[in-house]
Amino acid sequence: MRNHTAQVVAAVRAGERLSLTVNRAPVADIVPHKPAASPWVASTKLREIVAEAGADPELLEDLSPVRGALIDEP
Repeated sequence: MRNHTAQVVAAVRAGERLSLTVNRAPVADIVPHKPAASPWVASTKLREIVAEAGADPELLEDLSPVRGALIDEP
């Protein structure tokens, strides 16, 4: 790689996946970069998800023992 960096980068840009070896043992993969997907969902999409899935019908019953209770600080 040291003597052919431009060719290696060009190959990866073209979509090739390469293995980096040290003494013929693979130590790393060189792969094309993929932008990370955002963990955030647009509010309109979130509303759609909630409308489709709905809440657990027993949720309010499960929370009834603690509804309105104060939380003690440790």
